[in-house]
Amino acid sequence: MPPRDLALALLVVVVWGVNFAVIKTGVAEVPPLLLGALRFMLAACPAVFLLRAPKLPLRLYLAYGLSISVGQFAFLFTAIHLGMPSGLASLVLQSQAFFTMLFAALWLKESWRRSQLAGLILAAGGLALIGWSHGASMPLAGFLFTLAAASMWAAGNIVTRAVARHGPINQFAFVVWASLVPPLPFFALSLSIEGPAVIVEALARFSLQSFAAVAYLAWGATLLGYGLWTRLLSRYPANQVAPFSLLIPLVGLTTGWLVFDEALQPLHYAGAALLMLGLAVNLFATRLLAWAKARP
Repeated sequence: MPPRDLALALLVVVVWGVNFAVIKTGVAEVPPLLLGALRFMLAACPAVFLLRAPKLPLRLYLAYGLSISVGQFAFLFTAIHLGMPSGLASLVLQSQAFFTMLFAALWLKESWRRSQLAGLILAAGGLALIGWSHGASMPLAGFLFTLAAASMWAAGNIVTRAVARHGPINQFAFVVWASLVPPLPFFALSLSIEGPAVIVEALARFSLQSFAAVAYLAWGATLLGYGLWTRLLSRYPANQVAPFSLLIPLVGLTTGWLVFDEALQPLHYAGAALLMLGLAVNLFATRLLAWAKARP
């Protein structure tokens, strides 16, 4: 990978890693479900007027928007609103890789390799340690909502696989047009759960900080992040691009510590180590074994 594209990959890692601290800042002033609606309104407009929608069935736009956008971020924003530390959220959310494996086995009938099963067991042990350490610094509900967000991201990954079967398309344009789906469900959820009075109050005291958080989530995390990520995936094999996601929790944990003074407990460190080891085994073990067998 040339230095320029390597720099772009690292930029995505930083943008998505910092994203969790921005979410925590945003939900401090804006209710989480309303924040989701505003994020995707800004992500879709005015970009939809500049890009042509890929020719895909409407059901794929709906499935993607409702899973990876509404499902993932409704749970994630709520988790952080309930007190889930932003750094730990960035770590636990990476369990989406194993939910994706599970869903692919159930829905696409894909078989698991031994290395994937070993990685899943290690990651499950890490998540169990993190969940076991819940308390004042990490509410159990926040942890469970983050796991639910990871499962929704994984469901969106399966939808993306279905999109790929329709041939090469402008993935960035697909993300933009799929961003038209989430605002209405988010507004409906916000009205029914958070209530009209909370929405009116939040909009009435909508500050520059709130706008900056929404703008970062829409233009930075969604458009810039996904735009660069899909560009890299179109140029290089997925196994060259995917490992960069392992660096996202490093940025997320560091940002949470620097900005919010989020301190990890010993069980958090142990769980984080097992989870990251599980992800690394899932990504690299097969290639390392193949390389070892190929050596004379």
